[in-house]
Amino acid sequence: MAITIGSRAVNARQNKNIAPIRLELLITVVDKKKADFYADLLQSFDINMQMVVWAKGTAEEKTLEYLGLANNDRAVIFSAVREDKLDAIEQVLEEKFASVKGGKGVAFSIPFTSIMGAAAFGFLSNETGVSGMFGEENV
Repeated sequence: MAITIGSRAVNARQNKNIAPIRLELLITVVDKKKADFYADLLQSFDINMQMVVWAKGTAEEKTLEYLGLANNDRAVIFSAVREDKLDAIEQVLEEKFASVKGGKGVAFSIPFTSIMGAAAFGFLSNETGVSGMFGEENV
């Protein structure tokens, strides 16, 4: 049975007409010193794929001095997130951005429009035993 991700399709796992779990790419920008904290926090939501990239803010030195900011070293965390967990993740991030000292940040998500292969989808969505979901045996 063929299935396409990102559109309504038959889910062979339960023999019901439901859309498969959608995935989004969550992009979180935080201070470099807090990267491990936020990566661990996101991992608690059963995220199987994360990538942390070091970055540099674009503010000029004069602006940083004026605002009392010591540095502009940042970490950008890319996470593949299930759409059904996104609201809870955003709520926790908003709370942590407001309450953790030096833990301010920005987060936003972009929907995946397609993924090649049932195994990749199963891994990214943290679905075990997607047997038959894509017309394949035990992916």
